Amino acid sequence: MNGSSRVYDVVVLGAGPAGENLADRTSAAGLTSVIVENELLGGECSFWACEPSKALLRPALARADALRVPGLRRAADAPLDVPAVFAHRDRMAFHWKDDDQADWLDSISVDLVRGHGRLDGPRRVVVGTADGDTLSLTARHAVGVSTGTRTALPGLPGLDQVRPWTNREATSARQVPDRLAVVGGGVVAVEMATAYRALGSQVTMLVRGHRGLLNRMEPFAGDMVTDALRAAGVDVRFGTSVTGVAREAGPGGTVRVETDEGEALVADEILFATGRAPRTGDIGLETLGLTPGDWLTVDDSYRVTGVPGGWLYAVGDVNHRALMTHQGKYQARIAGGVIGARAEGRELDDGMWGAHASTADSAAVPQVVFTEPEVAAVGLTSQDAERSGRRVRVVDYDIGRVAGAVQYADGYRGKARVLIDAERGTVVGATFVGPGTQELLYSATVAIAGEIPVERLWHAVPAFPTISEVWLRVLETYRDSGGTLI
Repeated sequence: MNGSSRVYDVVVLGAGPAGENLADRTSAAGLTSVIVENELLGGECSFWACEPSKALLRPALARADALRVPGLRRAADAPLDVPAVFAHRDRMAFHWKDDDQADWLDSISVDLVRGHGRLDGPRRVVVGTADGDTLSLTARHAVGVSTGTRTALPGLPGLDQVRPWTNREATSARQVPDRLAVVGGGVVAVEMATAYRALGSQVTMLVRGHRGLLNRMEPFAGDMVTDALRAAGVDVRFGTSVTGVAREAGPGGTVRVETDEGEALVADEILFATGRAPRTGDIGLETLGLTPGDWLTVDDSYRVTGVPGGWLYAVGDVNHRALMTHQGKYQARIAGGVIGARAEGRELDDGMWGAHASTADSAAVPQVVFTEPEVAAVGLTSQDAERSGRRVRVVDYDIGRVAGAVQYADGYRGKARVLIDAERGTVVGATFVGPGTQELLYSATVAIAGEIPVERLWHAVPAFPTISEVWLRVLETYRDSGGTLI
């Protein structure tokens, strides 16, 4: 390339799922598009998060299900085949190769530049390419930033020398540590604790607060996951902060972990699952008057605020709206449509639930936590409703009483909570905890996004005997008692 330059309609910085979808949608709108990436195409989700983590978790959850099914317990009551689990994980992570992703970009007529891209003033991105050259890219209409996030590590002295695990090391490990310390109580922490306990590790979870696991979800969800982890042999400790870490010298050196309670524990590896930070420290934000390392604040069309001209967009985790792959892809679809419409001078359909509106970011964000039991949630929690002053009726139901749950597993334990707007009579939030509940989530998402009145939901008949019959039981409970008004 030798210091060359190119001009496109749209330049996308970052080829994770959000960036790929943004380039796809702008290309589909007839705009010339290029995507810049300095790692693997497909990003964190494909190679170090969603795909490999669920590959590690699937055998653990399938075995847990089988142990509750008559006729399967004896066959399932054996250790997991670790080499086979890791081999499956490797396949699901495409053996950390992105050839298929590159072929897909070519099939949708999106150009690819491999290298480190930095903003360099309005509508300009300068790329230090993989072969050592410099390429200048200019966008006629828009630049999209989708550089994602990294693990936010604490400022502990000597942490680098300890070689701590983040989600990347946890999902790509070649061996199962005998002892694993997990610092944190969020999604990554509980999922990796679940996976590695099932694979044979002695797992200790160190959770700084006292609010429990998964504290952004309904409290009963975290309580049920805590009970299950402890029943599986995980040592879950609340109100415990890590104050120091040190690794013994030499191959296989263990990690000594000190806590604020004056205790110490020894582990073979330590995983920090302590939140996320934006990958914006070295992408040229200072050339636009923005602060490197900050989250990118956007409006409801995903334009970055504070940048004159409205040409800079941010989608995915980097805008801090909803740090989940599927939501980043949703944002990219919306933003791609917005960019295409503005390029053609068309009026935006930006009313609530419109084609160019980011409504789901605030009203219907779905999430599944692949623990045992599973947690599936969308929309408001009861805490959200209380904080916002919104009047809702909270309807709870024991999923274990549903015939489909009894068929699914002996001793099924689960709980459903549905929030119904007290004035409009529509579902605004739902949380399901229990084996197999991930498959209930899309119906709840449709009910919220469609703003379907409860009276109409009576006509959505769940098949018998399935776990989805919990919807009928929730409606009956609402009809008979009205639920708890908050």
